[in-house]
Amino acid sequence: MEKEIPKHYTPEETERAIYDLWERSGFFNPDVCVEKGATPHDAERFSIVLPPPNVTGTLHMGHAAMLAIEDILVRYARMSRKKTLWIPGTDSAAIATQSKVENLIYKKEKKTRYDLGREELLRRVAAFAEESKTTILTQIRAMGASLDWTRYAYTLDEKRSRSVTTAFVRMYEMGLIYRGDRIVNWDPQMQTTVSDDEIEWKEETKSFYYLKYGPFTIGTARPETKFGDKYVVIHPDDPRYAKYKEGEQIDLEWINGPITATIVKDAAIDREFGTGVMTITPWHDATDFDIAERHDLSREQIIDEKGKLLPIAGEFSGQHIKKARALIVEKLKQKGLVERIDEKYVGRTATNSRGGGVIEPQIKRQWFVAVNRDFTLERSAIEGIPTGSRTTLKKLMRHVVETGQIVITPNRFEKVYYHWIDNLRDWCISRQIWFGHRIPAWHKSGSKIDDRAEIHVGVNPPEGGAWMQDEDTLDTWFSSGLWTFSTLGWSSDEKRWEKEKIYHPTNLIETGYDIIFFWVARMILMSGCLVGDVPFRNIYLHGMVRDAKGRKMSKSIGNIIDPVDMIKKYGADATRMSLIIGNAPGNDMNLSEDKIRGYKHFANKIWNIARFVLSYAEYAKVAPESISTDEKIYRDELDVLVTDITSDIEGFRLHLASEKLYHYVWHRFADVIIEESKPILTGDDSAARGMRAATLVYMLDILLRVLHPFMPFLTEELYQRISDGKKMLMVERWPINTPFSFPAKKNS
Repeated sequence: MEKEIPKHYTPEETERAIYDLWERSGFFNPDVCVEKGATPHDAERFSIVLPPPNVTGTLHMGHAAMLAIEDILVRYARMSRKKTLWIPGTDSAAIATQSKVENLIYKKEKKTRYDLGREELLRRVAAFAEESKTTILTQIRAMGASLDWTRYAYTLDEKRSRSVTTAFVRMYEMGLIYRGDRIVNWDPQMQTTVSDDEIEWKEETKSFYYLKYGPFTIGTARPETKFGDKYVVIHPDDPRYAKYKEGEQIDLEWINGPITATIVKDAAIDREFGTGVMTITPWHDATDFDIAERHDLSREQIIDEKGKLLPIAGEFSGQHIKKARALIVEKLKQKGLVERIDEKYVGRTATNSRGGGVIEPQIKRQWFVAVNRDFTLERSAIEGIPTGSRTTLKKLMRHVVETGQIVITPNRFEKVYYHWIDNLRDWCISRQIWFGHRIPAWHKSGSKIDDRAEIHVGVNPPEGGAWMQDEDTLDTWFSSGLWTFSTLGWSSDEKRWEKEKIYHPTNLIETGYDIIFFWVARMILMSGCLVGDVPFRNIYLHGMVRDAKGRKMSKSIGNIIDPVDMIKKYGADATRMSLIIGNAPGNDMNLSEDKIRGYKHFANKIWNIARFVLSYAEYAKVAPESISTDEKIYRDELDVLVTDITSDIEGFRLHLASEKLYHYVWHRFADVIIEESKPILTGDDSAARGMRAATLVYMLDILLRVLHPFMPFLTEELYQRISDGKKMLMVERWPINTPFSFPAKKNS
């Protein structure tokens, strides 16, 4: 008995079943596609990796947009008969996950990680992560993402851990990883270093103090750091201070008594900011640290790791900087050293985006990746940097984009990328937390890890003697930087790597423009030095999804649109279309529930179109070569549209492709062609009726195919009913000169 096509489309009743059907088919796996004849054995490869979401996170609209964009490209590639691989995975997000678990433990048990010990805390964090990951993976499936789940990876699983250890050891042996004393972002709350990539800058109105420093006026928002200031820095070309000479010393009165200050001239000074002269605090400011490095100046610690002032602060020693600031300013006033205070200064405060603590820069001995150090590229497929070449990571990262070996879409972000690389510091990769990949460095019991001569870097400790492993863990960006090749078995499964390295470099990385540096650039760095090739050929950057008024979605405003709720109310296809139409690469887009609801109406329209066309399918018996000129015009017009849409997809103009499809289906096919067809289909001319029915069936088939990457659930559901479950649309051929092939079914 033929399957009925109901009057109404109800996504909540069909989407889960359709996704289960896809998974059971195995067609998400390119190997299965080849085995079952859906993809030629010698087909061109197409591969991408899913930017791994936090294992303890939940789907938000930014994730949903990413999934929709990537799935469109993947489904298009698969229907184009390419050997298509989309690798899924999740990220441990170590700092964020440990912080969340620690907070839960403290609320419930009033215990800290030190009360529990390393082993017990890690057991609890791992259990929490394992329990939480089901949520995000279920939500990814709900979006229709056609990922190859047989290749699922987790940044902390055994294979990825082996890859991370191998990467660290190799980069250490190449001279790219070292242990040294440099300024880092320190979080006094979590007691760990934090990557530049994890800093969240928050604008706030604060006081800005203009202080008398001998003959100068200096400006600062942090008077509590000024106890050790003994250098005055001036731009060498500033005519206001031309009379002062480099190295000249000046005696002056300062917070805790008389000091001698030294004049330093450096072009890093912004002559337009404040008075154009500044004192520096090398221990607690990155810019000041760089100046001190260039001029070989001394540094002195003012604030300890818990945010309290050290003995150099005299009477304020032991006080927390928040409490001490007002007292210090009062003392400066009493000494006549406060010229004025700007109470409406708008400045930025660095916070740990993973834990929320305010960052206090510190000079600490940590593990770093050297970005300016020459190294030998042991193997290379990078054009212009052959095997055996000497280069630096910064040069390599710039070269592959400058030479077009990696293309950024939209290309205006190239300037942003170059600016970031030009200002890139050595990358601090060690963290003082317990959840994460432990650093594979060992030192003898009783010795200090700080003594390089006593350090052994390797997978295991050397034989003989009591060796202890470094307590620190690696920055989570270190492991996710390996993602394009660690997920294919690099260094952890050599047989698999030999087989699957055909998928590397991947064709594309798609992510938000806000993490072009944090993750994308790190992958270019890691792939370049370890694999000797780029990690991907294209970078597709999407913008932020904002509310209808253009505001950032946040809990405090109460304007969050939850994609899971929208899927339940309107279906995944409507949610996907709302995130694609109007979403040009690199631009922020506004979203409202009304927009999503509108595409639910579009889904219903497609359903009704299909029901109408199929009700006349039994008349579609005319051979394509027998059709009239009028019918050929409709078909040719659709062929032109498909060619146009294909070009848009290939050019990453998904917003244009989806909008053209929407307007053609609704305003051309439904409103014009079908309306013009009704009298023909109900008329007495059987030949005309047969030709028109055949044309409509042909056009419906083509439209279902080109709509499939954008609206996979609805189109697959229709195709299953039309073909009586004998064919699967997700592996049907993309309609370039492809005739319709499903059997004509009369609608019940």
